[in-house]
Amino acid sequence: MQFFVEKQSIVRKIWGKSDTVLFIFAGAAAEFALNKAVDWLYFTGKLPADPVGRLFSTVQYAKTIVFAPLDQAEAAISRMRHIHQAVEQSRGYSIPDWAYRDVLFMLIYYSISAYELLEKKLAPEEKDAVYQVFFRVGTMMGLQALPPTYAEWLPLRTRHLLHNLQKSAYTTDLFLQYKKQLGALRYKILVEGQKLVVPERVKELLHFTGFSFLTPIVPLYKASRLIKMDGFLKNLLLPPGYRAQVRRLDEPRGSY
Repeated sequence: MQFFVEKQSIVRKIWGKSDTVLFIFAGAAAEFALNKAVDWLYFTGKLPADPVGRLFSTVQYAKTIVFAPLDQAEAAISRMRHIHQAVEQSRGYSIPDWAYRDVLFMLIYYSISAYELLEKKLAPEEKDAVYQVFFRVGTMMGLQALPPTYAEWLPLRTRHLLHNLQKSAYTTDLFLQYKKQLGALRYKILVEGQKLVVPERVKELLHFTGFSFLTPIVPLYKASRLIKMDGFLKNLLLPPGYRAQVRRLDEPRGSY
């Protein structure tokens, strides 16, 4: 059976642990709130109604593609493209191509950032392997002007951060909704976690301080995984409604 991502790929290692995926989610939640095209998600009303759930489902969808057989992954990407086309038809005009690229760029960037925070630095060829997986996703989505390599993508990523992000009323509202859904303590942990993985441009726009109180805690958390305490800590920090979803992120993909 042919898989969308080879079994020995670094991408499977990155997306195979729930704690790494949670940091991918945290970083994307911060940056997505700044995206100039975030109004598209407000059009359907689904994002402001359940921002944590909507963003988490996007990350979970990406994980499914990473572990799926080739035909299933291609079918999932096709469904995603058709869902967006239906929203475009309802609103009467197209989602900008750069907005699609921005979401793809978040998955690339935070896959690397989260893994390097919790595991180890990636070699240039490993970073390119991450990029190639999402390059294929983007190509199947019909995105244009995607550079062929990670090294060539980096300047484009920088330009997107400079030109496609802004702090707006949507940003403020989304963070208020995050706090409402998570509660004050878990929201504080989310923000402190975001500080560890987001780029400087995002920190600047969100007025994040340079220090996160989680910085000295990360090594302790890594040690907790050795004695199987990480599950207890995740249950403590996550809202009850999301604990089962997070546990499933760690489940072996035996059916694949």
